Amino acid sequence: MRALAALPLLAALLTACGDSETTGRPVLNWYNFPDDSGALQEAATKCSRDSGGRYTIEYHKLPRAADGQRQQLVRRMAAQDSGLDILGLDVTWSAEFAEARWILPWTGADRRQAVRDTLRAPLQTATWKGKLYAVPYNTNTQLLWYRSDLVPKPPKTWAEMLRMAGDLAQQGKPHYVEIQGAQYEGLTAWFNTLVESAGGSILTPNALAPSLGPPAVKAATIMRNLATSPAADPSLSNQMEDQNRLAMESGTAAFEINYPFVYPSMKANNPELFKNFRWAPYPRVDADRPARPTIGGIDLAIGAYSNHPDLAFEAALCLRNRDNQITAAVKGGLPPTLRSLYDDPEVAASYPFAAEVLSALETASLRPKTPAYQNVSIAVSHTLSPPSGIKPESSINEIRTQIDDALQSKGLIP
Repeated sequence: MRALAALPLLAALLTACGDSETTGRPVLNWYNFPDDSGALQEAATKCSRDSGGRYTIEYHKLPRAADGQRQQLVRRMAAQDSGLDILGLDVTWSAEFAEARWILPWTGADRRQAVRDTLRAPLQTATWKGKLYAVPYNTNTQLLWYRSDLVPKPPKTWAEMLRMAGDLAQQGKPHYVEIQGAQYEGLTAWFNTLVESAGGSILTPNALAPSLGPPAVKAATIMRNLATSPAADPSLSNQMEDQNRLAMESGTAAFEINYPFVYPSMKANNPELFKNFRWAPYPRVDADRPARPTIGGIDLAIGAYSNHPDLAFEAALCLRNRDNQITAAVKGGLPPTLRSLYDDPEVAASYPFAAEVLSALETASLRPKTPAYQNVSIAVSHTLSPPSGIKPESSINEIRTQIDDALQSKGLIP
């Protein structure tokens, strides 16, 4: 019985690792986040067709959570798995994978095509030690989403937003500020955005030591203030992006800090509430300093052990071409990495907040670029969870110590 149960898994593994026996053409395995919109599968189908029979792209869904995605890719690349041709990497992983020599650098004509018309910030996420190691597939940045029936004029700062939420609470109206408060990468991104918006950084420019300082204390204070105010959703400490989306769609919140995927979702799931669903720039920490929301997104890298690297480079460029990025933006709410698309009429029609997204991307901040980023992120999210328990001064001192140990490969990951 065990042997029979194992046969389907074995067959799946053999299919993923080899070429198509029926067509004789190479199969390029593309591992990426699970997409419910159908945009990624559509891109794989289009590029397979447009290759003229030279290759077939098979889209494989990674786990839904980013930590699970990274774990699967790391384990398979450490085993020198040749079945991974195109890797959809979170923007924080390029340095780690490049340093481990698990992905190939982009050179020559492939590199020139990869950088053409591509926004500066997404390119920075795919660059390590002066070399390009991936091509940005999509980018991402958060906006402030709010209900215009509750808030006629959106807040410009965090302090103003918390005051508005408090006033709505006193009136017995929906008033929560939905934000990522669970102990995971989203919490680190929230902290990084606040630190950068306050004029600081988590690491020094050379990424060899923690920076933090007063901007980090200010950031931690804002997080604690929200978590202990009427603006806090009771499930804040367990919430990720999708839980924020669902809470906003249910009508219990007035504000939401989230990515553009919430727009098509609200339109489909709550048309009545959608009539008053609006967007605004990410709230500022200081009124006289622009916010610097942390950039997100996916970069496409080529596995170092692929049996078809030349075809994989070609296919990756196809997957993120103009038409496929439009599809990803319109269907999945994923912001394009090609600058010219922000002026495209088709994108503008389904993406009315394109100007705000582009503006946010032009002032965006990056998470620390270091092969040890995963340890840095864990140190931050572990210490700042739950947000209601943050003690600004001592919490930042603890993060500083843990990051310093992580960068020197000392101590244990919390």
